[in-house]
Amino acid sequence: MTWTNTLDAFATAAEWFAATVAALDVAEPLGWDRPALGEWSRSDLVGHTVRALTTVEQYLDEGTTTSTATTLDYYRVVRSSRADPAAVAERGRQAGRDLGTDRPASVAVIVERVVAQVRDAGGDRRIDAPMGEWALAAYLPTRVFELTVHTIDLRVAAGLDLDPPAAASAEALRVLGLLVGDADPSSGDAPVLLRALTGRAALPSGWSAL
Repeated sequence: MTWTNTLDAFATAAEWFAATVAALDVAEPLGWDRPALGEWSRSDLVGHTVRALTTVEQYLDEGTTTSTATTLDYYRVVRSSRADPAAVAERGRQAGRDLGTDRPASVAVIVERVVAQVRDAGGDRRIDAPMGEWALAAYLPTRVFELTVHTIDLRVAAGLDLDPPAAASAEALRVLGLLVGDADPSSGDAPVLLRALTGRAALPSGWSAL
């Protein structure tokens, strides 16, 4: 994927997320406390998802980088230093509360601001994250994945059509392919994945490539 492709995927994923938040508010303006994913309400999940945008803004540093760390390296680091799930859940809740009562307007402002920052930055811009240093071009696909998957979660919770933009879907599937390809063949995942992805069996309940 080129930087142009990744940038387009990020912008379309972010805009689809904003449009979904607006659609949820129109369809059920008092439904933000309804369940969405696991222990998260719709408000919590919107808050967690918006962090896929605000972390880019937070980690974007001055200057360029010579880092050769890849998108897959990011997930390997995250796997080896899992954050406390309770802390992750609470950050999502707090981010949801921080959006205020007019969630669509708040999300729209964040999307417009962060997408503009990313467009201006360029793919070799430095990302200084708690888990290491990346080029923006290597880090941004992880945000496309988060935005796309969690926007789908929101739409499923609200009974909306699942129609992700093609650019966002393609980038998210590319990231998922990297994760599947990185599965440990000695763990027993290989036959499970090979059978499931060729239509011979279903994946075990709860199995995740993350």
